[in-house]
Amino acid sequence: MIEIRRFSDLGTFQNEWLNAHYHFSFSHYYDPARMGHGKLRVWNDDTIQPDTGFPPHGHRDMEIITYVRTGAITHQDNMGNKGRTEAGDVQVMSAGNGIQHSEWNAEGEDATIFQLWIEPSQTGGQPDWGAKAFPKADRSGEWATLASGRGDADALPIRQDAAVLGATLKAGESLDYEVKAGRFGYLVLAAGSVELNGDVLHARDGAAITGEASLTLKGIEDAEIVFVDTI
Repeated sequence: MIEIRRFSDLGTFQNEWLNAHYHFSFSHYYDPARMGHGKLRVWNDDTIQPDTGFPPHGHRDMEIITYVRTGAITHQDNMGNKGRTEAGDVQVMSAGNGIQHSEWNAEGEDATIFQLWIEPSQTGGQPDWGAKAFPKADRSGEWATLASGRGDADALPIRQDAAVLGATLKAGESLDYEVKAGRFGYLVLAAGSVELNGDVLHARDGAAITGEASLTLKGIEDAEIVFVDTI
């Protein structure tokens, strides 16, 4: 089953520096029908103004994946990690038994990000953080595994039987994916528009896939896609 979730229907929050849209219940936004999808608990679509961001705060027992759509984000934590992740690239923080971190837009333009939280297979453990640049040209018409707990080569590690994939799709190109029985998929367009099994998705629309499904994406406009496959 595929359920389309339009960007206009997402939960929202806005203050002087953050404009956020929530695919699932988060913070003040609560919808009992949208508490997560499999082990995927959070998918936030954030726009962060220049020279602002999330000040130091704590997490534990969560895999937190940040996909930067435009601009860049600078990470710093109490483990001594610091790094800048720019558009199209990904960072992963395994919160483990507890970590304090900040995520800051130190650029002169808005930063737009997807932040995903996936529940780990086990609680506790040493916190960790990593970031990686992925060649944009290599994604056209095929999937690139960005983060994975399934031993995928060159992917950032996460502590769950799940994978975060990215792709670009030119107008007229097609791309397939098989969601296996017993698994969950969640797909969001970062940019452009595609047809997914007959439904048209526009930028920042989502699609929740439950159970076995053969997915076919056809590019309408040049598109950028982020997809999670999880238990």
